[in-house]
Amino acid sequence: MKQQQYYIQINKEPKPFIKWVGGKRQLITYLQKKLWKNMNDYFEPFLGGGALFFNLSFNMKKINFNISDLNPELIRSYIVVRDQVEELIESLQNHSHHYKLNPKSYYYYVRKSKPKNDVDLASRLIFLNKTCFNGLYRVNSAGKFNVPLGKYSKPNIVNKENLLNVSNLLQTLNVSIKCNDFFDVYKKIQKNDFIYLDPPYYPLSSTSNFTSYTNNNFKLTDFYRLLDLSEKLHELGCKIMMTNSNTQFILDSFSASHWRILNVQTNRTINSNPKHRTHYSELIITNY
Repeated sequence: MKQQQYYIQINKEPKPFIKWVGGKRQLITYLQKKLWKNMNDYFEPFLGGGALFFNLSFNMKKINFNISDLNPELIRSYIVVRDQVEELIESLQNHSHHYKLNPKSYYYYVRKSKPKNDVDLASRLIFLNKTCFNGLYRVNSAGKFNVPLGKYSKPNIVNKENLLNVSNLLQTLNVSIKCNDFFDVYKKIQKNDFIYLDPPYYPLSSTSNFTSYTNNNFKLTDFYRLLDLSEKLHELGCKIMMTNSNTQFILDSFSASHWRILNVQTNRTINSNPKHRTHYSELIITNY
């Protein structure tokens, strides 16, 4: 079978190729204003959809980028987009064709499937992300994706132009893409490097939980590890920016004089009823 040849555009800023819980598109303007401009290397160990990474890397191509996440499917998808984008687009086009014929049955068929190679794995993840309820990535304790079908009339399953732009950017950057625990950055980061920390947010109430984006929940003990890492990086001379929920626990945790906190308003988008998607407060925390 003759493969199609795609032409990569290089003059348009890539956007996240998946929607991720806690994505930072709404905060980009605030984050841009708070960025440390004179960074050496860039680190982002809670990558998710990578909104800030794509925005920054498109405009600052000469620095070294170190992006990582604990979700193995997510990281494999980034690598496939970088190295096998043509095969990925063809696989997504196949998903799109079958989905149009019978959305419900095909969605649950794909959700139950177990891809045999990285291209099919990435294609499955992107397809489910584009067609599941609210683009919510969630797995159960067994590590299985368990989000129901969303209500979309024409989901954009194959955003070919953006995938090509992302692929081109990842190929031309000096970028390291790893599946790692967030604390692993401490092995490589140095003075005057910049790190953006966007962990699962601290719960707003005692009845809510940390976001589950792998089958290993982000626990309170992990948050204390994150606090420890933040202080170690500050002592090392790194520039740190973190986003998190506006809770008393977070405010108390970053009450030392070297931390600065900005309160910003955003919209919550996870609630199934749009009328209940209200404004709420997030914090941007820096040590500069």
